[in-house]
Amino acid sequence: MTYQELVQRIVDLQDEGLELFNAGKSVLGKNILATHVGSYDGTQILIQGGIHAREYISTLLMIEQARYLNATGAVTRGGIYFIFLTNPDGAEIVLDGIDSVPCDITKQYLVLANGGFDFSKYKANINLVDLNTNFDADWGTGGQNVRCPSTEDFIGFYPNSEREVISLIDFTRQVRPLLTISYHSKGEVIFYGFPGQSEQDIARDRAIGEQLSATTGYPLIFTENSAGGYKDWCIRTLGIPSYTIEVGNENIEHPIEEEYLPEIFEQNKDVPLVALNAAIEYQNQINIQQKRSNNRVMNLFRRFRR
Repeated sequence: MTYQELVQRIVDLQDEGLELFNAGKSVLGKNILATHVGSYDGTQILIQGGIHAREYISTLLMIEQARYLNATGAVTRGGIYFIFLTNPDGAEIVLDGIDSVPCDITKQYLVLANGGFDFSKYKANINLVDLNTNFDADWGTGGQNVRCPSTEDFIGFYPNSEREVISLIDFTRQVRPLLTISYHSKGEVIFYGFPGQSEQDIARDRAIGEQLSATTGYPLIFTENSAGGYKDWCIRTLGIPSYTIEVGNENIEHPIEEEYLPEIFEQNKDVPLVALNAAIEYQNQINIQQKRSNNRVMNLFRRFRR
């Protein structure tokens, strides 16, 4: 598969009635393509993938999820945003090789950092930053973080330094999802929670995560020794349930090829709808609590007036 073929898979969703729009730009100015399934009214969730260059299997999965939900009309309440490929510059390097890079100096820099011309395992963006360690959420405290430009695990020179990270943050703030999912590969596991959360929020996130675990068959694990990810930022900054789902068996080599997509899709096809319904229930609980709080305030006000 080439990079253009991958992008064309996303573009082809328009033939099935799905509208595409840009969630932001990459360092090299590529569009970060997104779509929406369902209604823009009511509870919204956001699913993103392809933040690591070699993990474009997550992009292919999300294309199939969006197609499936659109075809079945399963989303009858609220809506789901899909951001298919958060790191398009990196994905192009993995799929098309170093000649896809337009600048000779950048090419030399990348080949030196990569230790050669085989970029099939490349994980970072064009700036050699691991985007999922660059978010301002205990930035730089992860167990595998490195502080020098690298094909993986480099946190950047400061938090939120990368254009792709800023794009994802800005888009998330704009659409205000009540829950997010980040698709990665590999390991067939779901990570939830983040250190510093209240016990109540951890219990909330675990309860929703257990639904996702039952749907996929993947075990649910609390996040430890990791920081600076999009999930972490959503939890720390927005206070919402947020999950990282790793698809593909641990024994499969990176990058996971399309031959594994049918199995991965079967495991994950219902995840968006399960997550949306859980978010709707969570929103209902918030509404009930707000109503009770408002009633208490009104009762106090009436007593005061007497």
